[in-house]
Amino acid sequence: MALLNFRKKEAKPGASNGELEAFLKGYSIEVMPRTAGKVEDFRDLLPAGTRVYIAHIEGTPIEDMVATAKRIKAEGYDVMPHFPARIIKDKATLADWIAQYQGEADVKQGLILAGGVAKPHGDFDSSMQLLETGLFDQAGFTNLHVAGHPEPNLDIDPDGARTNTYAALDWKQEFSKRTDADMALATQFCFEAEPVIAWANELAERGMNLPIHIGIAGPAKLQTMIKFAIACGVGPSLKVLQKRAKDVTKLLLPHEPTEVLSDLAAHKAANPDFNITQVHFFPLGGIKTNANWAIEHGGESTKPVNA
Repeated sequence: MALLNFRKKEAKPGASNGELEAFLKGYSIEVMPRTAGKVEDFRDLLPAGTRVYIAHIEGTPIEDMVATAKRIKAEGYDVMPHFPARIIKDKATLADWIAQYQGEADVKQGLILAGGVAKPHGDFDSSMQLLETGLFDQAGFTNLHVAGHPEPNLDIDPDGARTNTYAALDWKQEFSKRTDADMALATQFCFEAEPVIAWANELAERGMNLPIHIGIAGPAKLQTMIKFAIACGVGPSLKVLQKRAKDVTKLLLPHEPTEVLSDLAAHKAANPDFNITQVHFFPLGGIKTNANWAIEHGGESTKPVNA
């Protein structure tokens, strides 16, 4: 298949209000059972139908995950639990998790990833091994998302050359042709638009056409941002936070994603074929804070948030 011409237009710095609003349309957000438990009613915070990812951290009982999915689904949202390969013991365990999610919450979407565990708990080491079981297709999953890495992931490619990362993406691209589910790349959070744009364009030039849902850290204190960025291995764009941290007057102020999203929205408006199709929020400063920020910057509103 012939490659498209990827001579991108130069987007003006920052997006208009309409461009940012369009870019935020249909955003998704990530929660954990612990953080979800602090929300009295998601209908006070999120537009109806929002996709809510449920992060599965090592040590979280599957029962807590399923209960969270059931509760959020009942409040009117599409739930997408994580399936981290390295904490799933075997195929029978995976089948049991899928059965529980579907029996309790009618789950038909999943984020399939390796997981941040150094030593696998059982038979699985990668997201590809989970997908290859065929269990998600047998269960009728409609959406299967996999991890994308705009910045080199040193756990996967210690030399930073992306060799293993791109080999995995090639496999996932081919798998997308033999699954009935819609696939997309969901990325780790980023703080700077330029490297994200370069990465997305590079994937397109390599013939990878899976839609990209770009990870964005919601508003949070700068110290919180830096802590999570270091813990999650976010590399080059961490310098954006470190530069801001040198100004002590900004240490206590929240760091907001306005600039990075505005730049990405402007680029998308100038290049409609740009393969980033949605925004995925990591609400590091709290779900309510993130939801309010989205509404204030053009995201779809809901009924007034309770104080």
